[in-house]
Amino acid sequence: MKIGIYPGTFDPITHGHLDVLQRACRLFDKVIVAVAENAGKGPFFSTEERLKLVEENIATIPNATVMTFSGLLVDLAKKQHAIALIRGLRAVSDFEYEFQMALMNRHLASEIETILLMTREGYNYTSSSLVKQVAQFGADISRFVPDNVNNALRAKLKK
Repeated sequence: MKIGIYPGTFDPITHGHLDVLQRACRLFDKVIVAVAENAGKGPFFSTEERLKLVEENIATIPNATVMTFSGLLVDLAKKQHAIALIRGLRAVSDFEYEFQMALMNRHLASEIETILLMTREGYNYTSSSLVKQVAQFGADISRFVPDNVNNALRAKLKK
């Protein structure tokens, strides 16, 4: 079985993330969406909230699962018997960071490949950070995120 791991903070998950996931699921028998606990990054949503939002959006994708992780991604990949790490690229500016990460991961675990998938046109300027920022000013973000995420963001911002 060919297993890929799609890691990220997913704070929150966007249509761009889901686009990359759906295409990755065509390449692998199983794709694990690995939600980074990464409290140091100061996520807007808790780990549990992010996990739930992802779960609700992958329920119809039969070969996708979700789990949380902390620590080195390559350690998770080894434990899950994954052959590849999946990363999304929105623009050329993402490439340098992803290239550095891929080289470090190759150094740590040469048997695990990194697959870079470009987001579909229309999602290349969308990021979780930008979506949250725009939502805080009351703008309509419904075209960038699934309904459950839009509702969760609105509810959390009202508090």
